[in-house]
Amino acid sequence: MNPPINLNIDAKSLGRVAVLLGGHSAERPVSLMSGHGVLAALQSIGVDAHGFDPAERPLQALKDEGFTRAFIALHGRGGEDGTIQGALEWLGIPYTGSGVTASGVAMDKTMTKRLWANEALPTPQYLALSRTELTRERIRTIPDELGLPVVVKPPHEGSSIGITKAAGYSDMQGAVELALGFDDELLFEQCIEGPEVTSAVLGQGAGAVALPVVEIRAEGGDYSYENKYVSNDTKYLFGTLPAALEAEIQQLVLHAYRLLGCRGWGRADLMLRKADMKPFLLEMNTSPGMTSHSLVPKAAQAVGIDYPHLCLWLLAQARLDRA
Repeated sequence: MNPPINLNIDAKSLGRVAVLLGGHSAERPVSLMSGHGVLAALQSIGVDAHGFDPAERPLQALKDEGFTRAFIALHGRGGEDGTIQGALEWLGIPYTGSGVTASGVAMDKTMTKRLWANEALPTPQYLALSRTELTRERIRTIPDELGLPVVVKPPHEGSSIGITKAAGYSDMQGAVELALGFDDELLFEQCIEGPEVTSAVLGQGAGAVALPVVEIRAEGGDYSYENKYVSNDTKYLFGTLPAALEAEIQQLVLHAYRLLGCRGWGRADLMLRKADMKPFLLEMNTSPGMTSHSLVPKAAQAVGIDYPHLCLWLLAQARLDRA
């Protein structure tokens, strides 16, 4: 099998590399798993790579210690939202993944949906409401507008943190209180019932390529934090969809990725409506997980790209916006 990207890269030419991991966000534990996996992989193929936790060290140390590239393995706020990208721009250190603007937009699920909806890309109906708007009376009306179940999300978090699928009116208040523990504005989304899938993208612009679509079958149909990172019972399946549907999903994901201005890599999550298998975009991840349970490495493996060479290729794509 010929990989869809060029893996002929001289590891030594990439210089001294900082793998940014940990950080301050609610996703710190996941980031540590991702980062240590990336670090070990890069070191195994000859990259001069070193772990660097921004929660424990000042970013100026990256410049002072002569790092020439950064692999961003941070997730969530501070690492995936344009913040660390802006700091690296200031320091002049090329980094993996999307730039400042695309990272900030993609991290905001509400803004992402507004952009997609404006371009008529399919995404579930939604409401975005601030903390001050979320009175008990207003919360009771949300299912009337979106139907039940309702998915309640803090739009600036990832890894399913703070998310609830409220099956009835009585579940709404608790779902809102949980999500408000992570965000001051909440996203309420129409629940699309059916298979959950994801598709990763590598590259930029017209040269971007979509990797095979992965169908996720989680225990109880709930792809929660536990099922993402802890359970070994979640199934990740390739080739379960008709070829035409898989191609449709890949083209939709490429459109969504390019529209947000993403580069390097990303992963879109979607739901397929059971009644007609129509795909609906949920979100775009610009710093996807790289743990043993993560989906981008699984999709890359399916087209002949092993984990170390995926990390190496991503590192070789490190850029600055200003370049």
